[in-house]
Amino acid sequence: MASPLRGGLFGEIVSMALVTLREHKLRSGLTVLGIAIGIMSIVGMTSLIRGLDKSLRESILAMGSDTIMVAKFGGFSLGSGRELTELLRRPNLTPDDAEAIASQAPSLASVNIVLGQGGPPTRERVYYRSERSKLLNVFGSTANYAEVFHIDVVAGRFFTPGETRRRAPVIVLGQTPVQALFPNLDPIGRRVRLGQARYTVIGVLGPTPSPGGFNMGQDDLVVIPHTSYQKQFGIRAERMFGGEMRAVMIAAIPRDDVDRDVALADIERVMRIRHRLRLDEANDFELMTQDAILALWAQISGAIFLTLIVVSSIALMVGGIGVMAIMTISVTERTREIGTRRALGAKRKEILWQFLLEASFLTAVGGVIGILLGSGIGVGVHFATGFPISLPWWVFALGIGFSASVGIMFGLFPAIKASNLDPIEALRHE
Repeated sequence: MASPLRGGLFGEIVSMALVTLREHKLRSGLTVLGIAIGIMSIVGMTSLIRGLDKSLRESILAMGSDTIMVAKFGGFSLGSGRELTELLRRPNLTPDDAEAIASQAPSLASVNIVLGQGGPPTRERVYYRSERSKLLNVFGSTANYAEVFHIDVVAGRFFTPGETRRRAPVIVLGQTPVQALFPNLDPIGRRVRLGQARYTVIGVLGPTPSPGGFNMGQDDLVVIPHTSYQKQFGIRAERMFGGEMRAVMIAAIPRDDVDRDVALADIERVMRIRHRLRLDEANDFELMTQDAILALWAQISGAIFLTLIVVSSIALMVGGIGVMAIMTISVTERTREIGTRRALGAKRKEILWQFLLEASFLTAVGGVIGILLGSGIGVGVHFATGFPISLPWWVFALGIGFSASVGIMFGLFPAIKASNLDPIEALRHE
């Protein structure tokens, strides 16, 4: 007999909640709106953060697990609490550092230097006849750039060590300048102008993977020999916060038969000797690997997600207070109804569940609306900008769970108040 009673009571509660929504449209609408805004922010921002997280993780994985990056400083130094001014006073990396690592670290198979990366970028337009590209990142590199960064050359070739030594005016284009300047032409062998200097196109890089389809300008680049880069641009130094920053980064790949930790130790040894560091002095440079970058990003994304939850919880709390106020007013307005139900034999537990489930129903409606709006925002941003999104099933469960929890938490006080009303006093209420 208990089960039919619960089923009938539940149906009656749902019916009462619908009547409440219909009779008090503005009041109930504001209650639903407060919850919907909180859930919308959770679902919408979670979909964008999850999409960005997935995209960046796949981009970092594409770098290759064996690639070791050497930089003046990076996210690890900043994350450890170091002052930016202190980091900027570190010595800048130079092409001589790359040459020393290549010659003095026997565990490495390949060493590459990139000028224009790892600091203030060098940006120029590329011109071909009457056409011009957008501003592009200009990188000066050694001949093994494509090998170290795992990028395919889909047309032509990359420049050779001999061309690097001769400061040859040769250039390899990314996909963005190729599509802008040579939509229906073979670019190989064409003469283009980079800033004020002339170069011959000898190769085209394949499209850089863009997980999630989000274009972050990863193909907006051209690569020239680092000697040609120094001839045209020098090694630019930017004054920042009392220090100097040069856009120089070194990348290395260990030999197949060498453990990566051995290669890391080799690079560290060479750099410490070049920078004349004593045994008790910390490194004044930074070594980065794929798993270390992933671990750093996990910390950052976790902090972002926690901040999102805190901010969204404030909106849900405001909505919850609205639920409590609305349900308290509802208890006052329906005091005679409660007295009548108690006089006809309704138990306190049934009155408690009536108002508790009514509050949960109201917030669940807000939760469903918030989920739809949040998903719509994520999808809209994706189609408008290409920003990657991710909408796993648990995001929807999280939205429904949060909204129902708010209803139970903030509906509990008015529900208890209603269940504790004295039937006789309730029937006398005007």
